[in-house]
Amino acid sequence: MAKNKRFTNKIAFHRGRFWIIIHYLCNVRKKRPKIIVEDILALDYAAGGKAIGKSEGKVIFIENCIPGDRLDVQLTKNKKDWAEGFPVQFRSYSPDRIQPFCDHFGICGGCSWQSLPYEKQLFYKTKQVQDNFERIGKFTFPDIQPIIGCDQTVAYRNKMEYTYSTKKYISQQEMLAIKAKGESYDPTADKGVAGFHAKGFFDRVVEIDTCHLQAEPTNKIRKFIAQFARLRNLPFYDIGEHTGWIRTVQVRNTQGGEWMVNVVLGYDIAEHREQLMELLQEKFPEITCLLYTINDKKNDSLYDLAPVIVKGNGYILEQLDGFKYKISPKSFFQTNSRQAETLYKVTREFAELKPDGNQILYDLYCGTGSIGIFCSAGASSIVGVEVVEDAITDAKANAALNNLDNCHFYAGDVIKICDDAFFEQHGRPDVIITDPPRAGMHEKLVQKLLEIQAPLMVYVSCNPATQARDLALLSEKYMITRVQPVDMFPHTLHIENVVQLKLKTT
Repeated sequence: MAKNKRFTNKIAFHRGRFWIIIHYLCNVRKKRPKIIVEDILALDYAAGGKAIGKSEGKVIFIENCIPGDRLDVQLTKNKKDWAEGFPVQFRSYSPDRIQPFCDHFGICGGCSWQSLPYEKQLFYKTKQVQDNFERIGKFTFPDIQPIIGCDQTVAYRNKMEYTYSTKKYISQQEMLAIKAKGESYDPTADKGVAGFHAKGFFDRVVEIDTCHLQAEPTNKIRKFIAQFARLRNLPFYDIGEHTGWIRTVQVRNTQGGEWMVNVVLGYDIAEHREQLMELLQEKFPEITCLLYTINDKKNDSLYDLAPVIVKGNGYILEQLDGFKYKISPKSFFQTNSRQAETLYKVTREFAELKPDGNQILYDLYCGTGSIGIFCSAGASSIVGVEVVEDAITDAKANAALNNLDNCHFYAGDVIKICDDAFFEQHGRPDVIITDPPRAGMHEKLVQKLLEIQAPLMVYVSCNPATQARDLALLSEKYMITRVQPVDMFPHTLHIENVVQLKLKTT
């Protein structure tokens, strides 16, 4: 017994020392003096959308400003050769700066380039491609074709997801206004908030009045659901406690005017759920596909859940250049339909499929088969490979929807699937299209492509940095012949880039 007591006391002693150290470290961090660098000129943009300034030879990455701004910067990170920080005072504004059109600019975390004219956004996106290719890829590569911008720079998204939460984000300005009145903020006074996660906060949500990224009735639908829950005292989701009834809503639309709404609930209350579904149909007759999903997990992923159809057939149909695509609640589809058609046309042009239609096209990271199907008229066979099984199911359905019998889709890892037996069955590719995620291609896949030696490749990327890295490896056997940036997401730093590669002749 004495031995057990001594052991217990020893654990308590060390636990106490642990918390003393933690308390000390926290206090030391709190007392660390603020470092403010004065009178910095923002010179350019860096990868990730932060502006670049310099002070005494040190590069400083600055958020929430644009090139041409002159400002004082408080550092959040301070290394030997570089630092990061945010503005504490603007001494003068860039002549390029314009007034953002959204009331929530700088808070919700989206559309971070609204303070730049659109033509300047396109300039810096093109420069981003050039810089990544020269700095990471070490290319002295051909001229980049002029970037293809969007004709429609607002209401261009076909998919939005809104969050319902108990935790409302209060900006510093709002908090100062509350304190100026001699009041204190009571978070329990809010009956829930509907909008987007605040920039830099996983558990705080910005109450959105109007988001300009998707056409109406997207904002009206979000507000209606929030008001429904508030009037009935139905709890919004608490991300910390993992409790609450209303969690998220996903709103999707098509160029043809179809609308899908999927309401995600933390648990089911049949009476309220049925009433909400009825009222949504009554209030918004334009909804062609209405669903709900019960999600009692701690994460928001829907991929292992089964949406329940209330109205419609469980999907909406999009058309691009005459091709039809089913979009279900869990489908991936380019979120800018109009510009996706432009992107796919560039890809098809770069693929240089011959009119006789005798070439074999491999579509790697094919997703729901959208690019391969778009290029199907110029190939004898389309072979698509994608690791996500649900996406392959959608790809097969899309091929059938377009009456295509030359499309063959397979779920699995490209490196494992594309062996000699696979090539013997489907033929070696004449053209390869690859459209990987932001992380780019695995090095083993790059080596596999070098082994396959298709005469022509088209690399579609949403991240020019990882694309440049991969192209540097492919340069062992391939040369870059064409580069075409395409802007899919106005007012953001994101860009798509299409590169054509041809096998070097020995």
